[in-house]
Amino acid sequence: MSPTTTTILISSLATGTIITASSHHWLMAWVGLEMNTLAIIPMISKQHHPRATEAATKYFLTQAAASATILFSSTTNAWQTGTWDIMNMTNPTANMLLTMAIAMKLGLAPMHFWLPEVLQGSTIEIALIITTWQKLAPMALIFMTSNTLPTTALLTMAMISTLLGGWAGLNQTQTRKIMAYSSIAHLGWMAAITTIMPNILTLNLVLYLTMTTSMFYMLILLNSKNIKDMATSSTTSPTTTALAMLTLLSLGGLPPLTGFMPKWLIIEELITQNFTITATILALSALLSLFFYLRLSYSSTITLAPNTTTTKHKWRFKPTINTTLLTTTLPMSLLMLPITPMIC
Repeated sequence: MSPTTTTILISSLATGTIITASSHHWLMAWVGLEMNTLAIIPMISKQHHPRATEAATKYFLTQAAASATILFSSTTNAWQTGTWDIMNMTNPTANMLLTMAIAMKLGLAPMHFWLPEVLQGSTIEIALIITTWQKLAPMALIFMTSNTLPTTALLTMAMISTLLGGWAGLNQTQTRKIMAYSSIAHLGWMAAITTIMPNILTLNLVLYLTMTTSMFYMLILLNSKNIKDMATSSTTSPTTTALAMLTLLSLGGLPPLTGFMPKWLIIEELITQNFTITATILALSALLSLFFYLRLSYSSTITLAPNTTTTKHKWRFKPTINTTLLTTTLPMSLLMLPITPMIC
């Protein structure tokens, strides 16, 4: 792909998100979502590989269906209320349709089936964009409509997402699929707090983006596509491997790392609002996620004997990336827990 084409696609990607996040009219929000979808499709399929083409097709069909549902829900609300204002979603049917559509956009269970397959068919760099930047526009819509979305539906999807993200991630060996189920579980935590306290939703989203970006950059630096690659990386990049282990534990929510902070605040708020059963299920499902994070981090810190390393001359093929973003996000993903009392 030529630099001009890449520049146009990335610019369109950024413009679509900005249009959606800054609009007050549902048609403009829909236009921004469609720009996002159309810009990412060529980036997914640029490998000219059958798996990449399949991933691009699945992503397009899912996102197009979700965008059409958003347009249908906004039209239904406009028919009843006479306004296209995003902040004025008062029709219950339209709100439920909107919740399902945004859940499909994000990859929340039970509309999550496309996310692991699309990430597995994409490169690690495109998987990073899908799990971080592509979540911003739907999250902006959730934040703007959080006062009117159905709490019961969101809490139900939150419990399903966290449980499924933990259970399905246990049996995975591919790092991109592990990160996909990690994304599903984290989105479940965000859905649980959406209608109760949107400020914690914003904090959780920022920390999720920070930790996920750090982890994907680690995978790019280590050139790790599966657990076997993580196991052999400790002999070539011991420092990076150790930092990757800490980032994984932070994603799992292990104190005293940063990832524990949003889970702590969400459970505290859910118990305060008398959603004790939901808080208990979320806390137990976090143990499932933490288990496969621990397994992956344990695999990455094992130093194997040289004759068992199947990848020949792995150090020659290390990708060169700009580490500026990594040096910015890595400290935030590991060391922000002490500021929690200031946030509370």
